[in-house]
Amino acid sequence: MANNSSVLASAASLASGGQSLSGSLPRDCTFTPSDWHALSRHWYPVAFSHEVTDKPYAAKLLDERVVLYRISDGSIRAAKDICYHRGAPMSMGWVQGDEIVCAYHGLRYNEKGQCVCIPAHPKGAISPRLRLHMLGAQEAFGLVWVQLVEDAQAQLPVMEEWDDPDYLQVLPNSVPMEAAAGRQIEGFLDVSHFSFVHVATFGEPENTEVPDYKVTQTTRGFVADYISSVSNYSVGFKHLNPPGFLWHRRFETFLPFTAKLTVTFPNGKLHILNTASPVSARKTKLFVPICRNFDKDAPLQATLDFNHQVFAEDQAIVEQQYPEDLPLDLQAEAHFPADRSSIAYRKGLAAMGLGRSFTA
Repeated sequence: MANNSSVLASAASLASGGQSLSGSLPRDCTFTPSDWHALSRHWYPVAFSHEVTDKPYAAKLLDERVVLYRISDGSIRAAKDICYHRGAPMSMGWVQGDEIVCAYHGLRYNEKGQCVCIPAHPKGAISPRLRLHMLGAQEAFGLVWVQLVEDAQAQLPVMEEWDDPDYLQVLPNSVPMEAAAGRQIEGFLDVSHFSFVHVATFGEPENTEVPDYKVTQTTRGFVADYISSVSNYSVGFKHLNPPGFLWHRRFETFLPFTAKLTVTFPNGKLHILNTASPVSARKTKLFVPICRNFDKDAPLQATLDFNHQVFAEDQAIVEQQYPEDLPLDLQAEAHFPADRSSIAYRKGLAAMGLGRSFTA
């Protein structure tokens, strides 16, 4: 929990207008201070674009309560979800033009977070302390992304195909998970669980062997190219697999909590952006934008149902893993050769400066 000095520091940072350069820990923070500061500089999705309108939308990220809203030009604003007058959530208020209004006393804040009206004193001076703590916000892949602490070097993940007119874009519902974001991402990168966890969707129980594969480091994580005979067709459509066809799955990671999977089908490519948003240390909201350049006229609901079933199968395992925290000490758990992507992922998180008993 943040102490009085950190609360005062947060209030003082408001006078600069815009994001805090250092950030202060949220109330009842479930992360270690060093982990929270390392993570808070990155971008995470917290909502779908269509969910954010001129009605304030409440979200939570890294234990921080956030409010999102659109102003008159359609652009999105994000702020800590609190009015510093008497602590009411701004998400209880409303938006008028370019201003968000606090529901408790009607204080109005402009798009920069400055208080521009106190209805109780319409002609009185306004304290510079009466301003919202604004946060970074941008839209991509049908999602709204938020950055709690400003860092110009932090970037969104890359999914160029989302804007390619040759691709069909699909946005499945988000998945709330009672699990650490790191555990979920590591499970998504895992290639040896297909035959056991996904037997009802696309796994092949008789095809368990994991061929050797290569992991290549990148500036934002790593790339793993995995080629095997395990088909990505669903169980009822395995007959469509051409004889001898090898399936290329490319995993691209964007630390800390996003991984893009590209699956090369016989007739095109499927791209899945798995981005795990850490609500708190052991609560995750998973977003999965998908696009493909084949079967574009096929019923969309079948794609949604299939993907929800696949992630539900993963969720059943990930929510039961123990320890709940992803161990970054490579000696804490045993490994075998098929785990090289998992090992690379843990090393990448450790290189970010996260603790050895990282809790998200």
